[in-house]
Amino acid sequence: MSFTVAIDGPAAAGKGTISKAVAAHFGFAHLDTGLIYRATAARVIAGEDPVAAAQELRPEDLAREDLRTADVAQAASKVAVIPEVRAALVAFQRRFAAREEGAVLDGRDIGTVICPEAEVKLFVTASAEVRAERRYLELVAKDASVTRDQVLADVKARDARDTGRDTAPMVAAKDAVLIDTSEMQIAEAVTAAIAEVEKVRGS
Repeated sequence: MSFTVAIDGPAAAGKGTISKAVAAHFGFAHLDTGLIYRATAARVIAGEDPVAAAQELRPEDLAREDLRTADVAQAASKVAVIPEVRAALVAFQRRFAAREEGAVLDGRDIGTVICPEAEVKLFVTASAEVRAERRYLELVAKDASVTRDQVLADVKARDARDTGRDTAPMVAAKDAVLIDTSEMQIAEAVTAAIAEVEKVRGS
């Protein structure tokens, strides 16, 4: 019997780390839904039709090592606006969520659009300033020219895009449990998330 955990939230709030830990704890499959558009785009760059690439996407496509490149990111933003691509990838996510062994999906609209019937819904967030500092520390190790002000501006701009878009805006589901990681260590946040799943599923 399937069991779905939907974890939404803004960039750098910690939802990816929490999702992986929750999936590992319960033996569930994990899907970073942010990768599916990049994986589709990578297939398009290789010469496939965008709609066919989305319809034929396989879970192993998400393990490619070239999905974080600038070219793939740019291509992903283009394929994401194609309605047929979006429809195919929504179907992909819902199939993943229905896995018998259970599934954890993290993204922006899992609890509201993709899996509104998920057994557990979490919304992982943190202040823009805290999230920007986390992202800055990641980026400055690779590029010393990055500034805190620049990263904070980027985080706020992305938040505005994610919450203001017409299709599937980022918003906490009405029945989602809020986990604010602004002043939490990652271990505390993981423990809180696992506890919410155990309330519903049992330990």
